[in-house]
Amino acid sequence: MTGSTPRNDHDHPHDLVGIGIGPFNLSLAALAHGVPGGLATAFYEQRPAFHWHPGLLIDGATLQVPFLADLVTLADPASPWTFLNYLRSLDRLYPFYFSETFHIQRAEYDAYCRWVSDHLPGLHFGHQVDSVRWSPERALFEVDFTQIDTHGAAEALGRAYARNVVLGVGTEPYVPEPLRPLADAPGVPVHHSADYLAHRDRLITADHVTIVGSGQSGAEIFLDLLRARPAGAERLHWLTRTEALAPMEYSKLGLEHFTPDYTRYFHALPEPVRNELVPRQWQLHKGIDTDTLAAIHAELYRRTLHGGWPDAVITPGVRVRTAGRVATTKVELHLEHTQQASRTRLTTDAVVLATGYRERPVDRMLSGLDPYLRHDSTGRPRIDHAYRLILDESVTGNVYVQNAEKHTHGVGAPDLGLAAWRSATILNSLTGKEPYPLPRRTAFTSFGLEQQEAPRIPAQGPELTPLTQD
Repeated sequence: MTGSTPRNDHDHPHDLVGIGIGPFNLSLAALAHGVPGGLATAFYEQRPAFHWHPGLLIDGATLQVPFLADLVTLADPASPWTFLNYLRSLDRLYPFYFSETFHIQRAEYDAYCRWVSDHLPGLHFGHQVDSVRWSPERALFEVDFTQIDTHGAAEALGRAYARNVVLGVGTEPYVPEPLRPLADAPGVPVHHSADYLAHRDRLITADHVTIVGSGQSGAEIFLDLLRARPAGAERLHWLTRTEALAPMEYSKLGLEHFTPDYTRYFHALPEPVRNELVPRQWQLHKGIDTDTLAAIHAELYRRTLHGGWPDAVITPGVRVRTAGRVATTKVELHLEHTQQASRTRLTTDAVVLATGYRERPVDRMLSGLDPYLRHDSTGRPRIDHAYRLILDESVTGNVYVQNAEKHTHGVGAPDLGLAAWRSATILNSLTGKEPYPLPRRTAFTSFGLEQQEAPRIPAQGPELTPLTQD
């Protein structure tokens, strides 16, 4: 069920318009639905339906956070949109209880989110937001969008008005420059891991496959292909730029970097310190789960039981300098080992790029807000502790961001475990009240000499009068 959005209706502006419907904005929409008195909201997404990393829903792959890190539980365990209520709606609570599962499969998380998106009002798929402007005359944001039909063609234009806007457009696959021409060329077997399942059948039968990238996705794809290919004829090569296949930091105290306490501490640090800190913390979110590393080793070892070694090469400390096509079906990678300072070539039949994601650019969409935006010393948007873009004081509305604030809020920005807390923080700021009381302390670690406690968040602009959603 979806809610209706008044078009070109100056008398019915929305309290909040969301751009993008991934897990973070879906969390915000679900919690906004439970604000006492109701809020008038609309969320727009250009895709025809909700999907969460469909190319990486590998059979057996699990979330790296517990099931309690669903869309709402850590802010409102009594919400009707919890994962447990999803299970209850399908009569699966007891099977889940006896499974003793703490980390659910990614495919189940995707199914849960789609259940929420199918039942939550106010979500509009097939709507591409084109621009956001501030209208001083109306003291409202104007959000222009294009409705897209099932074939991806423009169908109609529309406009929504909002007192507040939240950006949740997510990330996009990152392809290193040396491989970009091949990845963009039609018919060339160079694929980003985001599309892995779409090409899996062909990758399994390819004579030789190379995986590039050292994170969790690269490890899972290597393991999946290894298990699917015959012993003695694996013909796999896994290359990583990192100097080792490092396990992800998953100690109890290490995980406290993904708490509101650490987020507040990080935000209060000087900008130069934050800039230096984030790259040093790569093992908190770019390492590989120890169970996955153990499974890879076990599978490789199993293939030595009758003598010989599997035809699978794992080489860390290697970067791809350049790449090109050989004949019509093969790819040639020019490699450099960073420690040996040596170079070689590798010919392969297919390449999977597990090279991660980058924040999706929104410059064009927000060009209408350029005169009002405030930037830091490197040109990035300044974002306050309540996830608001810092705008010129003449703008009485707020623009909030989700998963675009790593430079101001730290490594927890893309973490699902902070989704509900961030959504609740935004809603408390937006309403000027506290519909979701938040914990004042969440970690045993005191990250600074002075504990950073949760501040009270004053509303910017006039206090909202909650409206009932149509």
